[in-house]
Amino acid sequence: MNLEKIQKEGTKMMMQFAIPCVIAMVLTSAITLVDGWFIGNYVGKEGTAAVNLGLPLLYFYLGVGIMIGVGGIAQAGIAFGGGALEKCNQIFREAIGLTTLVTVSVTVIVAILFFPVTALFDIDKVTLEYFQQYYFIIIFELPLMIINNNLGMFMRGEGKPQISMLISILSLVLNSILDYLAVRVFDFGIAGIALSSLVSVMICLIISLLFFAKGAKIYHLGKFRFQKEDVKQILFNGSSELIGEMSMCITMAAYNAVILKVAGVSGVAAFAVVGYTSYLVQMIMIGIGQGMTPLVSFVYGAKDVFTARKLRKTATKVCTIVGTVTFVVMVLGRNGYGQLFIKNYEIQQMISMGILIFSCSFILAGFNTMASFYYTAIGYAKESAVISMARGLVILLIALLILPQFLGMNGVWLVGPVTEAATLTICLRYYAQER
Repeated sequence: MNLEKIQKEGTKMMMQFAIPCVIAMVLTSAITLVDGWFIGNYVGKEGTAAVNLGLPLLYFYLGVGIMIGVGGIAQAGIAFGGGALEKCNQIFREAIGLTTLVTVSVTVIVAILFFPVTALFDIDKVTLEYFQQYYFIIIFELPLMIINNNLGMFMRGEGKPQISMLISILSLVLNSILDYLAVRVFDFGIAGIALSSLVSVMICLIISLLFFAKGAKIYHLGKFRFQKEDVKQILFNGSSELIGEMSMCITMAAYNAVILKVAGVSGVAAFAVVGYTSYLVQMIMIGIGQGMTPLVSFVYGAKDVFTARKLRKTATKVCTIVGTVTFVVMVLGRNGYGQLFIKNYEIQQMISMGILIFSCSFILAGFNTMASFYYTAIGYAKESAVISMARGLVILLIALLILPQFLGMNGVWLVGPVTEAATLTICLRYYAQER
């Protein structure tokens, strides 16, 4: 990276970094959409609900992985911007090693406890069986996915976002083909869809590892030793991302509990389908944030605060445009959207109303997401953590506990817009203090 070039062409460079990241994130979310389409059309609403009920587990893994990945790439970027090349490479190795150690350890524990714990779930027998069939395979896919995602972050830090994008394209193509074979040809059902994800991620991880073993110029795989101070800084700097994802883990469990009480399995299925769009928008904004992060870390490490703020403002504008356009498109197409995933009129009507209300949150989500990424990138972990905690847990849970009590499923859909609006006031206050 070159400081003078970033100062002159910051917006252009950020988009060069962000667009491949966005494409990679969209492709990642497209895998979820493809899986959702096959499950909804060939398994049924119980399968869709079963997958949604297990999302807290996914967010737990994402929280741990993103904490280490974002914390690692931010620390490595600051070291790179300061000219400490050996240090940034050491941080890379520690981050990937730590990701592997933690996620594999969690999977071993979850696998041992899986069936005894899930047997206690208070859901109908069909949904429970689908849950167990799907997630007992997925828990072995999740560590591979997280390691591959974090390698992708360092590919972008390497200045090779296109390679990460191509790997994501391969993952989508492989997953789609394998889903079709599993469901239509071999009739493996929901377990086959989970197995498709495992195989496609395994192949893509091997390709990512080969890149860092043979083709990388800055970050290289090799021997290392964990340094206490490095690990501490990685975890501390990425703690806000952990808080955000862990908050989603808790709130998703709360969402499912409230929806089951208010509308049953049909409500959970409707929420899952609306969640596909929310997940897509979130992935686009995360892609923009990941494209912004290495540049912001680099210029901030070089003591250029003005350019760091300028990059943040540009990223926020782009996210706001994305959120607004998605809101308009989804509102206009809301009546036909549910029919793609669910063959049930009652659930389709729930989805149509849900999109109309919940999509309002997309307009504000970009501002709050970029604020969290920005403070993480410059090492302001406390500010980022407060934003993530407020948005992902405190405000959201308060709204979730109150609104559905009076408004039913409409109250569930309102939780997102209310949360984003309240979090916006916190972000604006932090920006005012910074100025």
